[in-house]
Amino acid sequence: MQDAITTLIKNYDSTGRYFDRDAIDRLKSYFETGTARVQAAAAINGQAAEIVKEAGSRLFDEQPELIRPGGSGYTTRRYAACLRDMDYYLRYATYAWVAGDTDVLDERVLAGLRETYNSLNVAIGPTVIGIGILKDIVKTKVSEAGIEDTSFIDEPFDRMISVLGEKDI
Repeated sequence: MQDAITTLIKNYDSTGRYFDRDAIDRLKSYFETGTARVQAAAAINGQAAEIVKEAGSRLFDEQPELIRPGGSGYTTRRYAACLRDMDYYLRYATYAWVAGDTDVLDERVLAGLRETYNSLNVAIGPTVIGIGILKDIVKTKVSEAGIEDTSFIDEPFDRMISVLGEKDI
């Protein structure tokens, strides 16, 4: 797992280049938002169980067929697995904020997830909706914690939504 700095250095080093204006601006942005990213992660950490529970409730209210017989969340075991996965998405999103880089998502969460879900007959559409619900709740909670610029919150959630929401052509 790398952060924004090591990724940037690796990319420039592999091409034998000195940092240019773009690299310096990216580093500056990383450091300027560092405190807010760490504060957001701390705020969410203290409320993670509540956030996951709320996201699950909203998802199942919006998609009640998921908890009916035959649905991806039907039976206590599958319902619990759904909430467990939402917790994973939330936890890894916080890692991505602190790192300032979404590579951790590709390495630890998204690699092979679509295939796994497809093999287990887990509905991907509602998973994507659930991640969007998590994103909305988190943005609200982070704003309530007094963090004004929450734009960095979007990136990891949007990355997960994008990768899982891809369509095979």
